[in-house]
Amino acid sequence: MKERAVLTPELFRKLLDWYEENKRVLPWREDADPYHVWISEIMLQQTRVETVKAYYLRWMERFPTVSALAAAEEDEVLKAWEGLGYYSRARNLHKAAKIIENAYGGKLPADKALLRGLPGVGEYTAGAILSIAFGIGEPAVDGNVLRVISRLTADPSDVSKGEVRAALADALRPLMPKGETSAFTQALFELGALICLPKDAFRCELCPLVEDCRAYKEGRQGDFPVKPEKAAPRAEARTVLLLECEGKYLVRKRPSKGLLANLYEFPNAEGKLSEGDVCAFLSDLAGEEISPRKVESLPEATHVFTHLVWNMTGYLVRLSSPKAASLFGADAVFASPREIKETYSLPSAFSAYKKFAR
Repeated sequence: MKERAVLTPELFRKLLDWYEENKRVLPWREDADPYHVWISEIMLQQTRVETVKAYYLRWMERFPTVSALAAAEEDEVLKAWEGLGYYSRARNLHKAAKIIENAYGGKLPADKALLRGLPGVGEYTAGAILSIAFGIGEPAVDGNVLRVISRLTADPSDVSKGEVRAALADALRPLMPKGETSAFTQALFELGALICLPKDAFRCELCPLVEDCRAYKEGRQGDFPVKPEKAAPRAEARTVLLLECEGKYLVRKRPSKGLLANLYEFPNAEGKLSEGDVCAFLSDLAGEEISPRKVESLPEATHVFTHLVWNMTGYLVRLSSPKAASLFGADAVFASPREIKETYSLPSAFSAYKKFAR
C-alpha cells in the first residue's frame, strides 16, 4: 500500500462510532470466547453470514468446547461441516483442536506464533482471534478490510500479493486503540460486509468514511481493490450413479488426499455415460452379480469448485443384490436416506442427486 496519509486515528474513531450504532447482532458476538471467535472466523471465510449462523449454532451444540471437538471422530466433524465446502478447513479445525487440548490444556493460546503453528490458522485468523478474543492489537486483514482500505487510499497495489497484505497490517497495527481492538477489527469487517461492497454494489451514501475516501472523490470505487483476473475453471464431465437396493443407496468414502478427501460420495465416473454405458460399466465391474433391474435418467447438474467445474449426468440404478458394495471399496456401504442425511458426510457437489435418495 503506497499512500498512508489518509489512515488516521480520527478516521477510525468515526468508524468505531458508526460500528457501535450499526453492528449486527450475531451469535458469535455474544461473548469474546477465543474458541467461539476461532470457529466463526473459519466458517465465515468465503461463506455468507446468513448461511454461517445456522452452522455455527449447530456446531456449538455438538462441539461446545475445544475438548469436545478434539474428542470427536473425523467423520462426525466432516458431517457437521457438510455444505460449507472447503472441507480441509474442518479437518484442520479437528487437528488443531487436538493440539490445543494436548499442548495448551484445551485453551487457545494468546500468542501469535503459537496460533500460527496450528493447522489452518494463518495471519488473518490469528489476528482475528488475538484482537477480538484477547484484546491484543494485531490486525486481521481479510477481503473486506483490503477492499475498504484500498478504496480509502485509492491504492493501485495488487492485493493478492502477500507483501501488500503484510504492509497493510503494518499500517493498521499502530492505529488500533487499546481496549478497543475487538471493535476496531469487527468495524472494518462490518463496513466491508454492509456498505463497502464488492464491484459496483457499494453504498457510499451510507458510509461514515465517505468524506475521507479517495476512490469516492475520484469516482473510481469500482476500480478497487486491484487484483489479477482468475483463470476460468476447467470443465469436467462426470456421471453420478445412485445405486439403490432394498431402499438403501450405495455411498463410498473418497481417498484420504485430493479433492473432497475422506468425504462420502455416490459412485461416479469421468465422462458423460449413456444408459448403455452405465450397464456396461456395471457388467464389466461384476458381471451378472450386480446386473441392474432398472436404470432411470436423472436431471443433469453442475457444481463449481475453485478451479474445476463438474458437469454431471445422473442415473438411478435399481439393483437386485447388495453385493455391489464390496466392489466399490472397503468403505462402501448401502445407507438409508436417513443415514445419508444424519451420518454420512456427502459434499454439496452431490446435493442435486442426494434428494433422489428417498
